[in-house]
Amino acid sequence: MSISDPLFDLTGKIALVSGASRGIGEAIAHTLAAHGAHVVCTSRNVEACETVAAAIRATGGSAEAHALHVGDADAIEALFATLDAAGKAPDLLVNNAATNPYFGPMIDMDLGSYQKTVDVNLRGYFWTTVQAARRMKAKGAGSIVNIASVNAKRPAAGQGVYSMTKAGIVNMTEGFAKELAGQGIRVNAVLPGLTDTKFASSITSNPKLMGMMSQLIPMGRSAQPDEISPAVLFLCSPAAGYVTGTCLAVDGGYLA
Repeated sequence: MSISDPLFDLTGKIALVSGASRGIGEAIAHTLAAHGAHVVCTSRNVEACETVAAAIRATGGSAEAHALHVGDADAIEALFATLDAAGKAPDLLVNNAATNPYFGPMIDMDLGSYQKTVDVNLRGYFWTTVQAARRMKAKGAGSIVNIASVNAKRPAAGQGVYSMTKAGIVNMTEGFAKELAGQGIRVNAVLPGLTDTKFASSITSNPKLMGMMSQLIPMGRSAQPDEISPAVLFLCSPAAGYVTGTCLAVDGGYLA
């Protein structure tokens, strides 16, 4: 594959993308592969990830699929051990997998749903970052991009704990960025606004809710997944060589 612009050339880089079986993660996997990266597509649904990886290969890209439940620390460690054995320690990491098992008032949330949200959205991002950064440190370079949310800045009704975890991701991003800059590792975040995915279908498929949301978004619509992935490409690429600790909102103006 020939990449015309060296600023966005990821040839020779190995990119690990969590939650790559659909939605924003799938779009990110395709975008990074189209710019030369070998993409390790992961999610709990390995069959769906293999479908994504096969589609990438069919268009001339390079990809493979692995099962990964980011809420399971042992599973994270096992995946990195597998990649180490294959000589595929990642140069790029995109933490994208997330969950929101509960919608409603925080005071009515059960502790099990709370724990699942924190384990996947916060602990999972943290431990995956630690594992990737240790390997990037040995290489002397790397880029980590965390997919947060506009909810990190403005908690959404009915999504209080989900919003809390996304705010934690922003703070974690900034903390890792400061710690790892001296090791040649950049750490940034993307904050998507409302995006037309299965994850957000409870809103995007509801005309009444979409009508309300559209009034809050200056561009008046939700995003498509492939409108989020170029921001990730930028932060992974040489074009962002002096960018670390930033949180890039891709939200149609929602946070303006």
